[in-house]
Amino acid sequence: MHSLTLSLVMIVKNEEASIGRCLSSIRSYVDEIVVVDTGSEDGTIDICRSFGANVYSFPWNGSFADARNYGLEKAQGDWIFWLDADEELAPLDGQSLKELLAGRAEVILSVRLINYVGATANDNEAYLIHHPRLFRNRMGFQFIYSIHETLNVTDILPELHASAMGSIPVNIRHYGYLDAYVSSKNKFERNMTSLQKALKDDEANPWLEYHIASEYYRVQQYDKAFEYVNLSIVRFLQVRTTPPSMLYKLKYAILLATGSINGAWPGIDKAIELYPDYVDLHFFKGVFLYLKGWYSQALQTFEHCLSLGESNIQHLTVKGAGSFHPLFYMGKCHEALGDDQQAAGFYTSALRLADGTYPEALAALDNLTETDKPFEQNP
Repeated sequence: MHSLTLSLVMIVKNEEASIGRCLSSIRSYVDEIVVVDTGSEDGTIDICRSFGANVYSFPWNGSFADARNYGLEKAQGDWIFWLDADEELAPLDGQSLKELLAGRAEVILSVRLINYVGATANDNEAYLIHHPRLFRNRMGFQFIYSIHETLNVTDILPELHASAMGSIPVNIRHYGYLDAYVSSKNKFERNMTSLQKALKDDEANPWLEYHIASEYYRVQQYDKAFEYVNLSIVRFLQVRTTPPSMLYKLKYAILLATGSINGAWPGIDKAIELYPDYVDLHFFKGVFLYLKGWYSQALQTFEHCLSLGESNIQHLTVKGAGSFHPLFYMGKCHEALGDDQQAAGFYTSALRLADGTYPEALAALDNLTETDKPFEQNP
């Protein structure tokens, strides 16, 4: 009986600082490691070979998709698993990887991608999403788009049924958007150069403007971010496709960051009509209601966030959007209504769910404690 085989396929360039961590996490669970190097000048290649990887050189031509597809040509496994050098498989998750693949009817499988942001890798400061990282080899799957490449799923499975895609309980940790990594890699300049080139070349990629908007958002150039996210929404509509949910998440995150409350309300309800199960949109709505001083309505919305939870990560979901973040804002609503005891209870609950690492909730509790202290006159 044929034993299932699994190939790890990666592309790299100057990744000596992180590639060892990545390969250490996965080496024991795959049958081969295929690494495509696009021009490393550091110790990346030697490190990859020390892990038993087959390393192939690919002259950089400006297309991440082309480099990945070159790796697919070399892979021999029944299944392909792809990772980036700034990622790692969560500890122990690889032990059951082949077992989870065996007997699956699907052709593509998603895993739980944990995208860390901020100064350090904190589970409470992360974006979660199911991301397709495993697919059957030799079915014609390839990557498309020169940057932020994705699989050509609709080309291979034009009438894709839900049964063709599934998910498995495997976690990938992504460190590439931590502050230090972004700075060391000059990600904004690198990504923006590639994105603007693709735009100039009129690449048939309706995601381009979204990714440009995301880059501007990360560097707090909100006017440009808002311009491009709206262009992205229009582009999807022009090809008669409902704009993906993360476009609306970004749009309302920008409006919140700029304090454009009246620009966000009540338009966010239209986005919620499209994606009623997207907890992040409901959370944004609650914050807008709170900022308008409509505390009763805000409380109802935050309660709905808690009922939705945050386990549905088909949408890009910020950790806490269905748990400690709405609890914190429920505390703020009750504090604004003059009910400090209720407020303290919600702040405490938020802090507990965040494992004690929620500075805003802790500061709010301290502020209530200070407020409740009797006035002592100096002698």
